[in-house]
Amino acid sequence: MASVTYRNVVKKFGDMTAVDNVNFHVEDKEFLVLVGPSGCGKTTALRLLAGLEEVTGGEILIGDRVVNDVAPKDRDIAMVFQSYALYPHLSVYENMAFGLKLRKTPKDEINRRVSQAAEVLGITDLLQRKPRQLSGGQRQRVAVGRAIVREPKVFLFDEPLSNLDAKLRVQMRTEISKLHQRLQTTFIYVTHDQVEAMTMATRIAVINKGKLQQIDTPQNLYDRPANLFVAGFIGSPAMNFFPGRLRKENGRVFMDAGDFAIPLPAEQAKTYEPYAGRDVVFGIRPENIHDAHFTPPNIHGETINMKVDVTELMGNEIFLYLVSGKNSCVARVDPRSKSKIGEQIQVVFDMDNFHVFDAQTEQALR
Repeated sequence: MASVTYRNVVKKFGDMTAVDNVNFHVEDKEFLVLVGPSGCGKTTALRLLAGLEEVTGGEILIGDRVVNDVAPKDRDIAMVFQSYALYPHLSVYENMAFGLKLRKTPKDEINRRVSQAAEVLGITDLLQRKPRQLSGGQRQRVAVGRAIVREPKVFLFDEPLSNLDAKLRVQMRTEISKLHQRLQTTFIYVTHDQVEAMTMATRIAVINKGKLQQIDTPQNLYDRPANLFVAGFIGSPAMNFFPGRLRKENGRVFMDAGDFAIPLPAEQAKTYEPYAGRDVVFGIRPENIHDAHFTPPNIHGETINMKVDVTELMGNEIFLYLVSGKNSCVARVDPRSKSKIGEQIQVVFDMDNFHVFDAQTEQALR
């Protein structure tokens, strides 16, 4: 088992910088997820660790060993790709054993490892089948099994669930989480799906345009995003943003969004008072905007009039798409809400849960 460290890692393709001075440390046995939009550099960062791309600058360590110049086969890692990449003419057993045979592993040891991995993944009865006889989920299990039999120090996953349907993705991410708990090995997992990241990770590293934006536990990323990008990327539906200005009036601090102004709670106002007069972006998550008729007790609520533009009934909740002048937002409200399209309603902002970002730097103001 081993930790992984990125020290000032840079990767350039000509004039384009794919990974820009990235620094982070992955603890031994940790499950770290690299998440970000397509083209942000997360897969490139993984390929640098695997040795499939050469580092332009900086160092990558596995344990205490710098691996920049170490051949991929000698790094003691195993990688699961988005494509299953199974040999169609070989059985499941032969696909899983192929890498071990190339390494001249004894036959008894191959049998032990393949049988053990197949049992862990629930594919023991599929060992004699060919890939064409398997479903998408079964093929993905075989691809994972091929990595498990290597017994590597670090497992790398590059969007392994992208080719599966929604239901199967939920099932497979649960199985991969269980697999991590069982194997107690370092997992580094790349995805653009923030739901996958939130549900599987010990910690999440958010990347955008090659730069590491924030690395933290899923809950801390959700509750305390470091900047506007992280706040908008983590969470579904995304956080609502209202551009405006902080102003101080009669001893109180207000967030002035133009179409409405919201007083900040007294205990929070002291934090933001030094920023009075500054252009900011006010952020609040959909679950913290309530139908006035179904407001939770004991919150610092501020009432705002907004027009219902669209409604989406989800069964256990309703999404209301609301408009106030030039501002719009999404609210997750109680399913008992009777709000109708075109209706002017009162909604309550939970002012115990809001965020303020500097409009220029896009960093959180705290």
